[in-house]
Amino acid sequence: APFKPQNPELRSQDRASSTSSKMSETCFYAAQPDEGATANAFNVKFCLPASVAVTATADDEAQALAFSFVTDVLWVLVCAILVFWMQAGFAMLEAGSVRKKNTNNILFKNLMDASIGAICFWLLGYSFAYGNGRYAYDNPGNDNKFIGSGNWALQNFNDDTQYHSWFFQWAFAGAAATIVSGSVAERCRLEGYFVYTIILTTFIYPIVVHWVWSGTGWLSAFYIGDDGEPFLKENGMIDFAGSGVVHMVGGFAGLMGAIAIGPRRELLSDDPEVRAQVKGHSDLLCALGVSILWMGWYGFNCGSTLGAGAGDGSYINLASKVAVTTTIAAAMGAITTMVYSRIFLGSYVLTLCLNGVLAGLVSITAPCSVVEPWAAMMIGLIGAIVYVCASNAIKCCGIDDPLDAFPVHGACGVWGVLSVGIFATRSNIKRAYGFDNDAMTTGNQFRNQLIGVLAIAGWTVVTSGIVFFGLKFAGLLRVSEEEERVGLDASEHGVEKPKEVEMAEAKGASVAGAKGGQAV
Repeated sequence: APFKPQNPELRSQDRASSTSSKMSETCFYAAQPDEGATANAFNVKFCLPASVAVTATADDEAQALAFSFVTDVLWVLVCAILVFWMQAGFAMLEAGSVRKKNTNNILFKNLMDASIGAICFWLLGYSFAYGNGRYAYDNPGNDNKFIGSGNWALQNFNDDTQYHSWFFQWAFAGAAATIVSGSVAERCRLEGYFVYTIILTTFIYPIVVHWVWSGTGWLSAFYIGDDGEPFLKENGMIDFAGSGVVHMVGGFAGLMGAIAIGPRRELLSDDPEVRAQVKGHSDLLCALGVSILWMGWYGFNCGSTLGAGAGDGSYINLASKVAVTTTIAAAMGAITTMVYSRIFLGSYVLTLCLNGVLAGLVSITAPCSVVEPWAAMMIGLIGAIVYVCASNAIKCCGIDDPLDAFPVHGACGVWGVLSVGIFATRSNIKRAYGFDNDAMTTGNQFRNQLIGVLAIAGWTVVTSGIVFFGLKFAGLLRVSEEEERVGLDASEHGVEKPKEVEMAEAKGASVAGAKGGQAV
């Protein structure tokens, strides 16, 4: 479009200034209709003196930096909101997977996970995870390779530029805590669950975060020692968005909870009809929940770039690739479980395919930034197989996990972390982390990933085992048999008994009465 100067006299003034100025100028030329002028001729010239041009460039750079920072913060906030939206997905999935008489209870636990977790993570958890927020070579506080120390209750956040970091990390902590509620559903006392949630979000989970994601943690790819290297040589442990940090912690903690609390009473029966009574009441809620979780997972994985405007577009480009690998792995997980259910179970089982989606998502969470799309497909496929095998294995061991939280989050979390050492490429690691070495070809990266898996699993099993078995011995873990039969909505929340429970009680009373009459 033709350039029109705001001041009609600009051209004559420009000529005068150009003849008198000895400084270099930045000039712009444009075409403006003029009588007698050739059509489309560049008959307009507008010049800026060098001093003005330099000033404008400096201002532009400052504005670009400010815009980049604002974009990064906005990106993290939006992604954190998406991650928190996953709480709605977990709530729907868990509510649909339990019986009606326990729906209120499972929703209440999800609410308390977020609420209790927020206060605990604000007061202590974030400090144990990130401490002073420094790297190992520039650490003025007491942070060490095991635990962070400092910035209690965010007291060091006094410049308003870091609060988005806490918000993002709290959303992740809430997700880890919520995973456990599915493993102990329909039989756990609220008091015991509150105790566990406090300990998880204050201590168990933050320690793993410190190990893997802080600048001073011993597993961290971001650890920079005096020699400029990570503590685990060549890249440290790579877990981009939390297959190990979030999902392994939640999954293995859920496994220990399920072992400590024992199976639901119906599963102890030899009658297949009685055992079938534990089936969830709404596949619709389950499907909606998984759809919301899939959507929120883009905040989970893509948001882990922790920026969008920085790096001259490299951050948002990486986030775009992460969205692709995340999508492919989830889709392949669903397809794999669909094929399995048709071949081995004789029908297309919706709930199995929904968990297949989650298996693919959990599996790709660690390697999403360092693998190619074809590798994401393989990771999702193998993740679905890992889920099916783990689910069958715990059932054979008599472990009752109503939502298959351990197979989906724990077992697939292990696979996701290990898959980095198998499918990551040197160029992708360099792009996402800046390391350029042969750790993949020498097997060093797989070694680092395996060390991380063993450390996270060991830590979570021991600490959560102490908590759950301690609650069990204190009599605070499981509700009574009568409360379990009636349902936790009635016994824990004062909700009116569902009609099917009342009908079952009436039927039982009539049968008992008939037997009593016969005895007389």
